[in-house]
Amino acid sequence: MKILHGYREAKNELKDPVVAIGIFDGIHIGHKRVLKRVLTSPQKKSDKVVVTFDPHPQTVLRPKQSLSRIMSLQHRLTILEKMGMDAVVVIKFSDFLAEMTPEDFIHRVLASGIGAKKIYVGNNFHFGRGKTGNIEDFRAIGKKHGIEVKIIPPVKLGRIAVSSTWLRRLISQGRLEKAEKLLRRPVSVLGTVVSGERRGRTFGIPTANIDPHQEVIPPPGVYAVKIDIDGKLFDGVLNIGYKPTFYGRGKQKRKEPEIEVHVINFDGHLYGKDIEIFFIKRLRSEKKFKSIENLKRQIKKDVARAKDLFSDRKILQKIKKYKQIIG
Repeated sequence: MKILHGYREAKNELKDPVVAIGIFDGIHIGHKRVLKRVLTSPQKKSDKVVVTFDPHPQTVLRPKQSLSRIMSLQHRLTILEKMGMDAVVVIKFSDFLAEMTPEDFIHRVLASGIGAKKIYVGNNFHFGRGKTGNIEDFRAIGKKHGIEVKIIPPVKLGRIAVSSTWLRRLISQGRLEKAEKLLRRPVSVLGTVVSGERRGRTFGIPTANIDPHQEVIPPPGVYAVKIDIDGKLFDGVLNIGYKPTFYGRGKQKRKEPEIEVHVINFDGHLYGKDIEIFFIKRLRSEKKFKSIENLKRQIKKDVARAKDLFSDRKILQKIKKYKQIIG
C-alpha cells in the first residue's frame, strides 16, 4: 500500500483514484461501510484510495480541549492496508487547511491535487472554513470539478448512529463487549515496546512495557489479550494501572497509568517493536497487595486463567471469527 504525505503531487502517484475521505478514527462499522464501497467500486483498474488527516482536526480547531485518539495514524494505516487499500493520502491538518473555503478545498485538494473523479463520504461530513461545507455543497461543487460524490448513510445500532465519539466513550469506560459491536472485532491498541523497570523478570514472568502513542485505552485492570508480533498471534496477559503495590498513594502514586504485557510462550526480543494488542476479556481489577509474594502468586494465577480462557471453545470461536483482522 502506498502512503503519500500531502496532496499536491498525489495524482502523479495514483491511477484514476476512487476515494473515501474522512478521519476514520477507530475504523468502526460506519467507517467500514464507506471504505467497502470504495473497495467494491466497479472501476477495476482504479486505485482504491483513502484520504485522511493528521493530526486530528479537533486538536487544531480546539487546542485547549484534550482529545484521545482511538487510533494513531500508524494504527489506522495498519488496518487500512489489511483491508486491501491501494493507497492512503495523509494530509497534514493545519490552520492553512482549516481556512480553505469549501470551493478551495475541493479544487485544490481533491481535484487538482489528488485527481479524484469519484468520492465516497459519510453523510455527516463537513469541510471548509468553519465547517461551512455540507454534503449538498460537496455534491454541487464536486460536480463543477468533474467529481461524482456518493453519500453513504450511517450504520445504526438500535436508534443510535455509530460514531467515533460513542466508541471512544465505550472504550474509556471499559465496556469492551459493546465496543466490539461497533467494531466487529476486538478493541485493540498499537504501541511500541519501550524500556521499563523489568520487575517481571524477577518474578519469572517477563513483561514488555507499551507506549500506546496517546491512543485511548481501557480502564486499569488485568486483561487476557492477543498480541500481533510481526504478523503472528500470541496469547498474553496485560496490566493497565498505577502499580499500587510499589507506588502506594499520595505523592508516591504514579500520575499516568502504565501498560505492560506478558507474552505467553514467546522467546525473542521486543524492544523497539510496534505490536498490536487485542483485548479479549477483562480478568480482574487492579489492586494493592500486602506483599510482593502475594503479587507474584496472583500474577501466576492470572497467567493460568488466561491460558484456560484461550482453550475455551467460545473464546476460540470468537477469535476465529475475527481472524481476518487480527491474524
